[in-house]
Amino acid sequence: MSDLPRKAVTRTARLATLPLGFAGRATWGLGKRIVGESAEIVGRELQQRTAEQLFKVLGELKGGAMKFGQAMSVFESALPEEVAGPYRAALTKLQDAAPPMPTRTMHAVLAERLGEDWSELFLEFDDKPAAAASIGQVHRAVWHDGREVAVKVQYPGAGEALLSDLSQLSRFARLLGPLIPGMDVKPLISELKDRVSEELDYALEAQAQQAHAEEFADDPDVVVPAVVHQCDQVLVTEWIDGVPLSEVINEGTQEQRDRAGQLLSRFLFSGPARTGLLHADPHPGNFRLLPGGPDGPQDWRLGVLDFGTVDRLPGGLPDPIGESLRMTLDGDAEAVYELLRREGFVRDSIELDPDAVLDYLVPIIEPAQVEEFTFTRGWMRSQAARIADPRSPAHQLGKQLNLPPAYLLIHRVTLSTIGVLCQLGATVRLREELQEWLPGFLAADTLETFEAEESAAEA
Repeated sequence: MSDLPRKAVTRTARLATLPLGFAGRATWGLGKRIVGESAEIVGRELQQRTAEQLFKVLGELKGGAMKFGQAMSVFESALPEEVAGPYRAALTKLQDAAPPMPTRTMHAVLAERLGEDWSELFLEFDDKPAAAASIGQVHRAVWHDGREVAVKVQYPGAGEALLSDLSQLSRFARLLGPLIPGMDVKPLISELKDRVSEELDYALEAQAQQAHAEEFADDPDVVVPAVVHQCDQVLVTEWIDGVPLSEVINEGTQEQRDRAGQLLSRFLFSGPARTGLLHADPHPGNFRLLPGGPDGPQDWRLGVLDFGTVDRLPGGLPDPIGESLRMTLDGDAEAVYELLRREGFVRDSIELDPDAVLDYLVPIIEPAQVEEFTFTRGWMRSQAARIADPRSPAHQLGKQLNLPPAYLLIHRVTLSTIGVLCQLGATVRLREELQEWLPGFLAADTLETFEAEESAAEA
C-alpha cells in the first residue's frame, strides 16, 4: 500500500464488503444452526467474525471509514454484554492504531512541505510512526532546539478519502445502525462530513491547540502540548508521555480510572468556558494520564491531544443547557418544556406532555442528581435499551424531539464523553464540575453564594 487507497471505486468496493459480509455470515450462522450447533456458540462466532471484518476494513482504509469507527468505538459500552466482548476489542483498536503509510511516502510529504532539507530541522527523527490515525500519523522526533516533539503528517489523498468514505457509509447506515443500539448512525455520519474541511486544515488545528496550551499552561490538572511548527499537512507539537486512556480502560487501577474520569469531565466543561472552544473528538486515543498532579508524583494529570475537530463557542457552552438541566433536577416540567420549545428541541408543529418530557429526561441526568456517580456499562446499556425499545414511551417521545444544528456537536461530544466514562467505570463528582463551569446550571442567587464561598476559600 503506497498511501491511502484513493480511487472512490476501490474504497467503495471495500466498504461494500461490510454489509455483504454481515449478510454472508448470517447465512453461515443459519447453516451451522441447521447442523446442530447451539445458538449461543454460533452467535459468539458470528459476532467475532463481524468485529474482525469491521476492524480490518475500517482500519485499513483509514480516512472517513476509520473516523467513523473511532466515533462508534466510544459507544461500545451501550452494547448488551453478551455482544460487547467481540466488538470491544475490535472497535477500541481503532482509537489509536492504523496501518502506517510507507516511509518513502512520509519522507516525500515532509520534503514537499518542509523543504528538501527537512531532516536538518531535527536532531533525531523516528521513521517508525508512534501512532497512526484516520487522516495522519505521528512520528516522535527531537526538534533542532532539543525539544522532544510529535510530528503529525497528513496522508496524501486524505481529503478525498474522507468524503468518499463518509458518502458511502451513509448509504449503509441502516445496516450499520444495529451495531450500537439506540443510536441513529446517519446523523453521526452527516456531522462527520460537515467537519471534513476543518479537520484537514492543520492551521486551524494549530490555532485551537495553541489556544488550549496557553490557557492550561499553569493548570495543575490538564496538560496540552504547545505548537512548535505548522505548515500545510504537517504539524509539530511538543511531545508528552503518559498512559493512554485505552490502557487505563483495559487494565488501570480504580484510582486511575476515577482520576481520569474526573479530569475528563472537568476538561469537557471547563474547556469551552476558558477557551471558547470545545474539544470535539473525545475518544480514548486522544488522552493520556501523566504523573505529577497537584498531590505529588503519585497523582495524575490529564494530557489532551488532537484538536483537529473543535466547536467554536465564544461564550462557552450555551446557557440553555445548564438552565434546562437545573430545571429538570428541580422537577419543573413546564419550565423545561417551554425552554426546549424556545430552543427548537420541540418543534412548533407538535405538542407534547411536559410531564412526559420530564420523565424522558430524568433518568439521563441521574449523574447530576448526586454528589458523585459511578458510570458503568450497565447504566449505559439501560439508557440505550430504554430509548431504543420501540415499545417504550421513551422511544416514542424521543422520536418526536428535535436536535437543533447548533447543539449537534455538543450533544455528540457529551454522549461520547459519557461513553468513555462508562468504559472507565469511573466514580466522578460530576455535579461539582457542573456547578463550577456550566453556565446556567446554578440559579442567580445560588451562583452569587457559590462565588462568595469560593472567594473566601481562596483568601
